[in-house]
Amino acid sequence: MPNVALQAVSRHFAELKAVDNIDLAVSDGEFVTLLGPSGCGKTTTLRMIAGLEQNDSGSIAIGGRLVSDAATGLFVPPEQRKLGMVFQSYAIWPHMTVFDNVAYPLSVRHVPKREIAQRVTAALRLVEMERYADRPAPALSGGQQQRVAIARALVFEPEVLLLDEPLSNLDARLRTVMGEEFRALQRRLGITTIYVTHDQEEAMALSDRVVVMQRGRIHQVGTPEQVYRRPASRDVAAFFGTPNLIEAIVTASRPISNGEAGNDEHVLAVQGTNWRGQCRAAAAFGEGDKVLVVIRPEDATLIADDAVLADGQLGWRGRIVDGVFRGPRRSLAVQTDVLRFRVECPAMREMPTGDTATIVVDSQNAWAIHA
Repeated sequence: MPNVALQAVSRHFAELKAVDNIDLAVSDGEFVTLLGPSGCGKTTTLRMIAGLEQNDSGSIAIGGRLVSDAATGLFVPPEQRKLGMVFQSYAIWPHMTVFDNVAYPLSVRHVPKREIAQRVTAALRLVEMERYADRPAPALSGGQQQRVAIARALVFEPEVLLLDEPLSNLDARLRTVMGEEFRALQRRLGITTIYVTHDQEEAMALSDRVVVMQRGRIHQVGTPEQVYRRPASRDVAAFFGTPNLIEAIVTASRPISNGEAGNDEHVLAVQGTNWRGQCRAAAAFGEGDKVLVVIRPEDATLIADDAVLADGQLGWRGRIVDGVFRGPRRSLAVQTDVLRFRVECPAMREMPTGDTATIVVDSQNAWAIHA
């Protein structure tokens, strides 16, 4: 049974469909991230799970218990849902010490003082903030405030932990460090976690599964590698980085047996402007169907202009028109007959502007979606 289940859930604000008829099931102990651009409905979805917003349609269940059902008018208030929540601002009270901030959820539930002391100490120990218990909250760094917010969310032993962009206020280095620390803590505790972010790298680094949302709808749910390597649509593909999207026509299609791959995929023979080859797809396409072939810049390599392609490779000839040094890598723009191709290569490889080369991609790294 899913720990959190949403069925046909919607939320409207006047004429705006903030969340539009979504279904989602989160398993016990799973880390699931709601990912998408601003205004896509991810925070509204989180707030409906928390009980801070009420869904207009559909139902929400937590731990097998129905907490909101628009059809019957059932609505369990937030304080009765056994949820911990960490907000983007952390919501740390400046007039309280670290101990008092963490103790607050227990105090309002009238937990005995001796038990409060034990549970607060244990929660602070989890996030390595025990020695700061008596420190005034304003004297904490951003990373320390985040740890206090997490301790406060965990102190009353919630069934589910909800986090709304908790790392967005930190600098890039601290964001990476705190993300890794939090993921390690979540795995150790085994607590079901739903996390909201617009940062693609953050979502891929932390999550068991990623839910890609746009315009109030769920476009794809899968592991980080699935949504990145095997996007379901152009919108999903374009949300992750800057993929090359190449128009082509399908000339043949065949399924891949389980002996060749561990999932249900198809091999397509495709033809475009002055090129042809094979790529992969999630479903069969008919002869003559139009597709977009998705190629990630890091999957493309450059070889000598007169080199011969190996079996199973796609190739385009072009001229290097731009290059940007980015520290660990170098971003190149290569003008071909098809489009201006984006290529990521090792930083130490110098490719002067004006040189000609052939772009090579293994067919298994080329993914076809509906045009």
